Amino acid sequence: MKTIRLNILIIFLFMVTVSTSFGAKDSSLKIREEKVTYSIGDKTFKGVIVYDETQAGKRPAVLVVHEWWGLTDYPIMRARKLAELGYIAMAVDLYGDGKIAANPTEAQELATPFYKDPQLSKTRLEAALAKLKEYEQTDSQNIFAIGYCFGGSVVLNSVKLGNDLKGVVSFHGGLAGVPANKDLLKAKILVCHGGNDKFVSENEVKVFKYQLDSIGAEYKFIAYLNATHAFTNPDATKIGKQFNMPIEYNQKADMDSWNDMILFFNEILNK
Repeated sequence: MKTIRLNILIIFLFMVTVSTSFGAKDSSLKIREEKVTYSIGDKTFKGVIVYDETQAGKRPAVLVVHEWWGLTDYPIMRARKLAELGYIAMAVDLYGDGKIAANPTEAQELATPFYKDPQLSKTRLEAALAKLKEYEQTDSQNIFAIGYCFGGSVVLNSVKLGNDLKGVVSFHGGLAGVPANKDLLKAKILVCHGGNDKFVSENEVKVFKYQLDSIGAEYKFIAYLNATHAFTNPDATKIGKQFNMPIEYNQKADMDSWNDMILFFNEILNK
């Protein structure tokens, strides 16, 4: 697809020059970042939409779902990186009112309703999706979602429940949730999993794969050597030490999984 500024050479250069922040920004781009609000009933949500103003026409879109901490700067940074690649991206506020947890206890309280009722994930992503579709830059036929940790679980459950997306990517997300249903699951799936993730058991991985295999789902499951839970977040090591959690940043796994996501999107878009 011409709107995606990517080819094999760019991928190669990206891989060899990437730093923690994934290299320098292209000076020819003009990245616009807009805070947006949207509602479900009387509850207000505060997202961030990012796109390149110099790019003409519609382009594929990506919803970015945060970790259990809430809509911090991290998912917004990922939305910026997607905009630099030629997408329009929306960092989603899943909790509402821009709530951010200060510690694991608060985070667990905010995330628990979604684990208890996965339908809540689908409903709130649909509201964010509707907001993103209001933008003239959005190609409504090519919308993806990515999620980190808790957000990975959210995007997986939402498409298992029938959310209309081209594909989803879970980065170090939980794999338990609603069972796969061939009548509902239409999206392609990429799971970027930490090979040393202490929060996801081997049995959980086995059951997840079995369920998808049993319905003939199109998915890829990639495990990154020595990567823990939260391996893509540069702040993971500091947070792990602060709260005594078995998480740490892994730059190689971060780079590799991001490139795997790019290739996954391109495979879908170029079919």
